[in-house]
Amino acid sequence: MIITLGVSVLGLLFDPRTIAGAPAWLKPFKFAVSISLYAFTLIWVLTFVQGRRFWVRLVSGASLAILFAEMAIVIAQVLRGTTSHFNNATSFDTAMFGAMGGMIMLLWFMQLIATILLLRQPLPDRAFAWSLRLGLLLTLLGAGLGFLMTSPNAAQMAQLQTGAHVPVIGAHSVGVPDGGPGLPVTGWSTTGGDLRIGHFIGLHALQIVPLLGLLLAQTALGARRRLALVWVGSASYLGLMALITWQALRGQPLIAPDATTLLAAAAWLGATVLAGALALRIRERAA
Repeated sequence: MIITLGVSVLGLLFDPRTIAGAPAWLKPFKFAVSISLYAFTLIWVLTFVQGRRFWVRLVSGASLAILFAEMAIVIAQVLRGTTSHFNNATSFDTAMFGAMGGMIMLLWFMQLIATILLLRQPLPDRAFAWSLRLGLLLTLLGAGLGFLMTSPNAAQMAQLQTGAHVPVIGAHSVGVPDGGPGLPVTGWSTTGGDLRIGHFIGLHALQIVPLLGLLLAQTALGARRRLALVWVGSASYLGLMALITWQALRGQPLIAPDATTLLAAAAWLGATVLAGALALRIRERAA
């Protein structure tokens, strides 16, 4: 992925083509960064699994093969000058996207196995152990949000019902066509909802929640308070994922929340602060 990242930077600098309104090499660039983070964190998490060598090798080996193949398809479609996701233009494009979908489902099951391994693995620090487990569980949910993007939108469904060939099935955006104005680098829509945001937040729970566990381990807080704060942080993260996805499903840009979204965000923040304060008041067991 680091090599791919370098190639993608060169493509961004010297290849003027655009695909679906974005620089041709932007998607490989973003995928290289994201997959690098995912792979590094997954390998680190698996080091805490003891006595399950076969399963650890299965998860890591299958994940390697799947992510390599996914990136190969993304790059191949860039070289062809077309999109990799939602592409139904030709039988080849349909096959490529279908293969990507099947492999991602297999990757999801590999992470499910990793989650089960961590749930069964006793660790001396309960708070840190649960930060690993909850990070994996939230990432499973975040990955599952990606399937919201694969369903035909209203316009595509209307075309399909007429029997017409639909070159694109599925979309990132809600309420506006894909490829419109977006935020720098991420490309998240600034004119409509964007389902990629909740998906992104969910996927990176694998880094954020264990990081919370590591940071709490450096504090003078007792074990029960740290464990409670890990649960509060994870519940808050889940709430944020749900809030952002709900906003997108209503066709609303991330940067233009309406009063209802702002009220929900205030409730989410207030609940997080209150729960955190209560967690800090938990009494530790006497030594």
